[in-house]
Amino acid sequence: MVLKALIIISIILQTLATIAAIRLVRLTKYNSIWILLIIGMAAMSVTRYGQYVQTFVDDSTAKAPNELYIWLDAVASLCIAVGVLYAHKLFTYIGHLDRQRRLTNKRILTAVLRTEEKFRSRYSRELHDGMGPLLSSAKMSMSVLAKRAEDEENRELIASTSAVIEEAIRSLREISNNLSPQVLSDFGLVRGVSNFINKSPQLHAIEVNFVTNLRKERFDQDIEVILYRVICELLNNSLKHSGCKRIDLSLQYNNDRINLEYADNGCGFNPKAVVDCGMGMSNITSRINSLGGLVSITSSKGHGMQASITVSTIGETIANEEENTDSKH
Repeated sequence: MVLKALIIISIILQTLATIAAIRLVRLTKYNSIWILLIIGMAAMSVTRYGQYVQTFVDDSTAKAPNELYIWLDAVASLCIAVGVLYAHKLFTYIGHLDRQRRLTNKRILTAVLRTEEKFRSRYSRELHDGMGPLLSSAKMSMSVLAKRAEDEENRELIASTSAVIEEAIRSLREISNNLSPQVLSDFGLVRGVSNFINKSPQLHAIEVNFVTNLRKERFDQDIEVILYRVICELLNNSLKHSGCKRIDLSLQYNNDRINLEYADNGCGFNPKAVVDCGMGMSNITSRINSLGGLVSITSSKGHGMQASITVSTIGETIANEEENTDSKH
């Protein structure tokens, strides 16, 4: 009874598997490997049924010649063997589709980032070249009025208005610089980051340790802009959310790779529970991925946060290189 039950279960399972495989054949675009596997599975089902008939059915008219089941076994073995041997074609095809998808996503993201930076630069120029001269003219006019003012009340009013205009000019310069920092395009990544740290009033109350071995090296514009934006976002996140007293920032260039190490001693957070708004952690990851780089962000309650970023400066995709290295091992 046990043997009979096992054969019946085997027949049922193989039949169901064959039916499921047939229903999936369209998804494989009628791939020959898949069809071979279906034929092999169907032949195995028939063979199992023949074994059941030969063993447990007494009616000789229902029994087929043993040679038929031998041939079916041979067909099943051949189909499955050939299918397995050529299965790498299917995996190669799937891998090709996956690479194409990742390349397309990278190109789309790169185009979006470049368009964003283009509009940032445009708005920065319009603010600097449009609003800047108007405010400067207003300030000059107020200076003239201050000289002609006769009573103290008018002079105080003019001085107050001049101070407001001066503050507006400073704010305009800061907004224009944040949109598209001219120092970044003129002098490079290190000067841009140093300038951001030195000109951020909030950072003056925090100990920021910035170390680098970069001097006057220049890199691709996409690399410099994206790393600059990522560093600024990390600093802003620490200022707004962590309550930290110390920030360590390291930017090292070795073997055609830029390694960024960032850490603060703030309150920390649960990375999985962070809800991103604007340019958050997920956007940082997307930007680094657009360069083919690697990013790792770790944090826990009460232990601050740490970020490690590696980007190649010669256009290679580090993630793919590491995958290939792992596959060789």
